[in-house]
Amino acid sequence: KMTQQMRDLQLAQARKPPGPSSPNAAKRLYRNLSGKFRVNYTSFDEGSLVGRGEKEKLRKSYLFQSNAALFEAVELQDLDRVQELLKQYSPEELDLNTPNSEGLLPLDIAIMTNNAPIARALLQAGAKESPHFVSLESRSLHLSTLVREAEQRVNELTAQVVNEAPNADCSEKEKQLKAWEWRYRLYKRMKAGFEHARVPDAPTNVHLSVASSSSVQVTFWEPLSVNSAVVTKYKVEWSCSPTFSPPLGEAVIDKLKNLHFTIRGLVSGTAYYVQVSAYNMKGWGPPQASVPPFAIPSNWREYDGRAPRRRGQAEALDHLLGQVKTVHQHCVCHEPCKNQPQSRKHSVSKSLKHLFHPGSKFLKTLKRGLYLTAIFYKDDNILVTHEDQIPVVEIDDTYSCLLMQDFLWFTKVSCMWDEILWLRQCVTVSQSSCSCILQTRFKMLLAISQMQGLLGIQDLGQVFFEPVKDKQGNILIVTLKEVKTNQTFESVRWVPICKLQTSRKSVSSPEEPTALDTLLISVQDKLAYHQRSSYALSPGLYLGYLKLCSAVDQIRVLVPERLPNILCHVKIRSNPNISREEWEWLQKMVSVEEPVPAEPEAETSQNHLFQELQVAIKELMTLVNIPLQEAKDFRLYSQEVLDFGGQVSFLLLLPPSDDVCTAPGQNNPYTPRSGFLTLPLQIFELGEEK
Repeated sequence: KMTQQMRDLQLAQARKPPGPSSPNAAKRLYRNLSGKFRVNYTSFDEGSLVGRGEKEKLRKSYLFQSNAALFEAVELQDLDRVQELLKQYSPEELDLNTPNSEGLLPLDIAIMTNNAPIARALLQAGAKESPHFVSLESRSLHLSTLVREAEQRVNELTAQVVNEAPNADCSEKEKQLKAWEWRYRLYKRMKAGFEHARVPDAPTNVHLSVASSSSVQVTFWEPLSVNSAVVTKYKVEWSCSPTFSPPLGEAVIDKLKNLHFTIRGLVSGTAYYVQVSAYNMKGWGPPQASVPPFAIPSNWREYDGRAPRRRGQAEALDHLLGQVKTVHQHCVCHEPCKNQPQSRKHSVSKSLKHLFHPGSKFLKTLKRGLYLTAIFYKDDNILVTHEDQIPVVEIDDTYSCLLMQDFLWFTKVSCMWDEILWLRQCVTVSQSSCSCILQTRFKMLLAISQMQGLLGIQDLGQVFFEPVKDKQGNILIVTLKEVKTNQTFESVRWVPICKLQTSRKSVSSPEEPTALDTLLISVQDKLAYHQRSSYALSPGLYLGYLKLCSAVDQIRVLVPERLPNILCHVKIRSNPNISREEWEWLQKMVSVEEPVPAEPEAETSQNHLFQELQVAIKELMTLVNIPLQEAKDFRLYSQEVLDFGGQVSFLLLLPPSDDVCTAPGQNNPYTPRSGFLTLPLQIFELGEEK
């Protein structure tokens, strides 16, 4: 235990921070030096520092000061300073869970002064309560001791100040007296806070749901009244009996950022009861049973024993592709690429030979034809050629085939950028005997190879959902890719997008811009589309709206601009799983002939899903600008739940069968508000797969 003289010395040398007088600044160093209450204590005396670098000594000293500053901020109830320190330092650097010389942690002080905002900030950072308070009696005794010692020290210093003549020592004693008076008041406030506190009420909104065939999830809110003491942890208990006798298990939750817990390793088809209780410094409060009172682990597939739609499909496709490659290794179509005779070389057109000539460069201007352009961007910069042009290569200068068919084929090729050489070898045939479509697709592969070679990059990114056209007959197929790292390239360089747009001199009129000018004007919109296409939904169950419209050569699907890779949707809940009981209820609901089926029984998972669906349908109808009364003719797709990776699932809401797909020329009275676009169905499918 530190001697009284040592305490006086550290208080005399302390720097006083602005605000109320406090001995903290001086005491914090000795809190780290004192071994009275510390766990795994290591002495930092002068001898142990011998041989260490000055930098290491400064670092440790700096961390000691940050620990002292945190105690100071908590005691002065300075929330902003506490948050600043928690953001600036890690819990380990702050020594967040090591008791000081008074046996207290920052969280103890925040709790016993009933400072809920600071206590929550500390809890979210991983703060714990002091391990020395193993019982209510030990905490009460410890606080009484701190109050008594502080009071005794105040009395001693008061007597010294009164009896001594005014001098420098007396002035220092007065400063110590003010500091100890402040600490005495702090300890008294902590003791009063502990004595007046009671155990917390039960948590509220305890909801139980089925998370999978072997797990259930419980979510809950804080108690309405914490009885003047901050809740520091929760306990989740589960059992197969409604009386919880015998209990099957329990879990203590002390990370309070998200109040939920998933109970795993359960038996499918067995009912489990769950209750939750809260804890503060006075102990555990009463438990609160969940709503519904029990849950049965299951999944909607168990209703009819259906296997996952995509089980083994990816592996089967990889195996099939491997077989095709094996068969083509010795195919005669590969011979021209391996050992092409001189006569064969002369039979290839000059335009094709030019693509592989070392002098092949990016195009500066467009003539009538089909072209490929690749947009690589990083932050606000874009890759351009040395002539400050977006990289463009020619595909076909005599293009006259069906654009949409070839474009959709190109988008599929974009899934195999690394296999372009192999695809070229497979498509290589006599140019005089092949069809227009085959010739165009072969030229597409050649253009891809040329772009890859000039840029030195295999992956050209994602294809933009529609080509860029102009009235001069030029067509641009655009690929987009974001570069995450700092890369340098030989034939291209980085320039700011705004600089490129302002410095480029247009060679066309505003009334009839060329495809390149149109691309440059709209490049930010295309980059925004590309970024939004990679966004992922947060885990949960969603209600999606399927609306198609057909044209002569394609079918398009309605999607939101903010997430063009997902159908129009609203979130139903955070739990993506549909239980067997919920799916069985949905099957009954969609099969009844009455317009409005009877509501399920209260306090069941089916009733909760029914209420969630009602809210979601209203929100979705508002989103897509359809009057709610029209929704009575809509249907829920009841064949399956669309599952995306196990964390995101969809229920589909369908218009009447005659309105699912709008035909060309058919009037659609309910046009969605701004913020939507229609994508070709094949493009949407590729985006959804990615």
